Amino acid sequence: MSPLEPYLHTPRVAYFSMEIALESAIPTYAGGLGVLAGDTVRAAADLELPLVAVSLVSRGGHFRQTFDPAGRQVEQPAPWEPREHATPLAAKVALTLEEREVWVGGWLYVLQGHLGGTQPVLLLDTDLDENHPDDRQITHRLYGDDGPYRLKQEAVLGIGGVRLLQALGFRLRQYHMNEGHSALLALELLRRHAHRPEELRPGESPYDVPMVRGLCCFTTHTPVEAGHDRFSYTVVQRVLDDFIPLAVLKQLAGEDALNMTRLALNLSEYVNGVAQRHAEVSRRMFPGYRVHAVTNGVHPHTWTAPPLRALYDRYLPGWCHEPELLVRADCCVPQAALLQAHTEAKQALIALVGARTGVTLDPAAPILGFARRMTAYKRPDLLFSDLERLKAIAGTRPFQVVLAGKAHPRDEGGKRLIEQLHRQIRRLAGSVSMAYLPDYDLDTALAMVSGSDVWLNTPLPPLEASGTSGMKAAFNGVPSLSVLDGWWVEGCIEGVTGWSVGSATEVGHEADARALYDKLEQVVLPLFYGQLGAADGWVRLMQGAIAKNASFFNSHRMMRRYATEAYST
Repeated sequence: MSPLEPYLHTPRVAYFSMEIALESAIPTYAGGLGVLAGDTVRAAADLELPLVAVSLVSRGGHFRQTFDPAGRQVEQPAPWEPREHATPLAAKVALTLEEREVWVGGWLYVLQGHLGGTQPVLLLDTDLDENHPDDRQITHRLYGDDGPYRLKQEAVLGIGGVRLLQALGFRLRQYHMNEGHSALLALELLRRHAHRPEELRPGESPYDVPMVRGLCCFTTHTPVEAGHDRFSYTVVQRVLDDFIPLAVLKQLAGEDALNMTRLALNLSEYVNGVAQRHAEVSRRMFPGYRVHAVTNGVHPHTWTAPPLRALYDRYLPGWCHEPELLVRADCCVPQAALLQAHTEAKQALIALVGARTGVTLDPAAPILGFARRMTAYKRPDLLFSDLERLKAIAGTRPFQVVLAGKAHPRDEGGKRLIEQLHRQIRRLAGSVSMAYLPDYDLDTALAMVSGSDVWLNTPLPPLEASGTSGMKAAFNGVPSLSVLDGWWVEGCIEGVTGWSVGSATEVGHEADARALYDKLEQVVLPLFYGQLGAADGWVRLMQGAIAKNASFFNSHRMMRRYATEAYST
């Protein structure tokens, strides 16, 4: 029997994403977008929602990160072999790119949910004998370097993906575009649902736009206009030729350039942002469009460390399938048991830090964790704005910092930030114990969000669309200390789930840095060391993070929203 056979009889939602984080050994993701996509598919498996995910095989992976003696990021190749993890698909389809026939095959990766459900993931591949040597490279690099190469990748994803799904015999009820990279799939659907010439009245469009809109939904993740993929129409015509008449394309995707986000907006019935504030920002960016808000969530089983899983299994059975049961954590999970589970997770992080960096951390001192893609708007340097004040705070109540994160190879500013952070580590030696874990991946992320005592997040508002690392920390009873942006606008209950940084009246880097130091010095550290009233204040905070945040900001709630709102249109 074909490995696809179990998935071909039920109508499915085709979930398209340029990157999907399947497991650490498969580097088909670069950051939060891919991790969210992986959690989406895992939640669908748990809830037995009929999905089929489509992405690129990205044989060359993203990159492995090392550091030179000065702390500069060094990118090492990270290839992987699909045959070791997936099954080759029998079907192949073709599309025309730069006037050349390009064949697209693929691999089937079956995602195994921990509750017994499975979901098919198709990884598209152009590294086929039939193809020109240049075309064999289209699906090698995750996010191509230049306009034509990236457009070819997005054509393979969107157009090739729709064609391969049809060739394999999938029955599809809807198409979900996770960010605009796959928006060309809507153009393929326009062509498929075009009216026959004899059915048209004079001057009437051959394309059934309302039908295509009814088939598509779109999740946008980027709150800044410059972050959306654009391609000049010169490049579009060179790569796609007359796939869709230029006049039609300009009407749907923008007059000056093909804007993939505008294309997806115009050809999707349901559009959503990934947090309430992000939806508001998106409505201002794209006036005239109805943008819903489905706040992101993280996969419960994946992002809960084993000691915490065992704790919830004992006191809140069923939490993995119904994470809303965690709302009882503040009354049903004993404080001593929660502290013991966290201690085990913290010891695991301390061991990891020691093994990979040689830095010895103190189990008795709090660990501040900070890990995300290293780029300017994330402001990883905010904590180090005033080294003398930082030393003074640590001199009274010691704390430690563990950092991790990659900068995009072409983000020179992000790479400079990593180098700067390493300089700060050296300058603070003897005052603040710090470590920077290299090659941030899924396993490292779990160790950090569960083993830290406080999760730090300092983006420049309103540039954080959602953010999910703090949600992962909450599943492990770790409170957030974060700027009010993205999901934290919804998740922050001051002193209950964590703390906010900054204010609406005094804004800017310096003001946020002062606010961060004040909160750390006057609230966070005194509470950790039991100097603000009740001795159980810190563990009650941990319970609050679980009960108020983990119970809501999870992928199961997110997918139930999609199933009842986006997928039912």
